[in-house]
Amino acid sequence: MKSRRTLVGLVAAAAALGAFSSAAAADTPYKSEYRMSLVLGTAFPWGKGGQIWADLVKERTKGRINIKLYPGVSLIQGDQTREFSALRQGVIDMAVGSTINWSPQVRQLNLFSLPFLMPDYAAIDALTHGEVGKQMFATLDKTGVVPLAWGENGYRELTNSKRPVHTPADLRRLKIRVVGSPLFLDTFTALGANPTQMSWTDAQPAFASGAVDGQENPLSIFTAAKLQNVGQKNITLWGYVADPLIFVVNKEVWSTWTPADQAVVRQAAIDAGKQEIAIARKGLIEPGQPLLKDIAALGVNVVQLTPQEREAFVKATRPVYNKWKPTIGVDLVNTAEKTIAARKK
Repeated sequence: MKSRRTLVGLVAAAAALGAFSSAAAADTPYKSEYRMSLVLGTAFPWGKGGQIWADLVKERTKGRINIKLYPGVSLIQGDQTREFSALRQGVIDMAVGSTINWSPQVRQLNLFSLPFLMPDYAAIDALTHGEVGKQMFATLDKTGVVPLAWGENGYRELTNSKRPVHTPADLRRLKIRVVGSPLFLDTFTALGANPTQMSWTDAQPAFASGAVDGQENPLSIFTAAKLQNVGQKNITLWGYVADPLIFVVNKEVWSTWTPADQAVVRQAAIDAGKQEIAIARKGLIEPGQPLLKDIAALGVNVVQLTPQEREAFVKATRPVYNKWKPTIGVDLVNTAEKTIAARKK
């Protein structure tokens, strides 16, 4: 009898605590503006995804939650590698962030940067919408952010101002701009290139001056940034790495919203993520890949590797893949490999 009274008391206490938490969230004044960090602005699919999310949230909360976009990671002086730390600290309220940029702080996110792990879009979808995606969100949830949805920056293709690249030997000594990730430095070093870490803001003037020979980024960034005008006249389609994006909110900010508004923000992120992925893949998944024709029409030499040529890059970077597997987590990488092998193409 005593144990039953104790159980009833515990249930009542838990209910009261839940009611108090909901009331506390409801009583916490909402900010007049929530700051969303983005690396790229609305001329790019990445920025468009952030704008869609902000618009949907404002509409569905009837203006209770207003979000302002801060592209160019301007809240942290353009240093994209500091974005995740600033998000955890509350300097940033929310973000649509790159798995690459956040990987120095969350080692598991390096999974998506393993060279030649994901051979096609079906492989990306299998990871982000399967067990791997769930594990990634569980990991992020422990770091002080609330992950809500997946987006996509796209496959990072190689461009340069010097020559067409068909083999690893063609990359030798080319100065290639890379993001601030040790895995990228290792990958391009293994290929014989000279990887140079710099922010995207600094990269474009470096291309124009010839201080840097090339870079790797999705084709949507190539076209929106008009990289052909800063000497990037050679593109190699090798699909070596894809960059999923993640829609997140700082956990303390999240806790100030009512459960109803939390549900609205989450669903808006999911809806925006789906739209953003469609924008990022436009021109590349349709028959004939019309985006490639548009780029070639700009006077750019587009190299599409044969399976044999691509395999040479795979072999050259396999030691990097094997080196990083324990750092990322052997079980996680094995799960990813099995998931990709079983995907529906």
